Amino acid sequence: MKISELTIGQGSVDVEGTIKEVGELRVFSKFGRELKVADSSLEDDSGAVKLTLWNEHFDKFKAGDKVKITNGYVREFQGEKQLTAGKFGKIEKVGESEASEEESEEEGIIEKAKEKVEGVMEDIKEKVEDVVKKVKGEETEEEPEAEEEPEKETEEEPEAEDKEEQEETEE
Repeated sequence: MKISELTIGQGSVDVEGTIKEVGELRVFSKFGRELKVADSSLEDDSGAVKLTLWNEHFDKFKAGDKVKITNGYVREFQGEKQLTAGKFGKIEKVGESEASEEESEEEGIIEKAKEKVEGVMEDIKEKVEDVVKKVKGEETEEEPEAEEEPEKETEEEPEAEDKEEQEETEE
């Protein structure tokens, strides 16, 4: 089947195409379960359709991948025709990706950069947690300082005793 032949409400769709772009991942909860979704564009020689990638499909596919959707369905969402594999369909890679070596290299560099950024972010998070612990620790150390004030009073007491001794010697 060709993409141009897809109609809203159609089920049991088997179609092949190339993912031209993958949108940003959105994460939300529904019925206490975390779900991931991203919109992508699927094209063949007859046209294009929005392809919705759910959960693990987002991690499996990227722009340039040639894919086959089996037992998918077409629906309308926000006025647009969309194709999805849903619960009962599947999406699988077929053939070679259209991504060039240069794009693959760039993706590798981007992936390494993301890993480094994640590492730096983790280090920052740990340092912030350490600072927070230290600040909380300083607050608890301030409490004994308030207790030290009575100690100062006890230091003054010997002076009072000295005065009493002086008074006794004067008598």
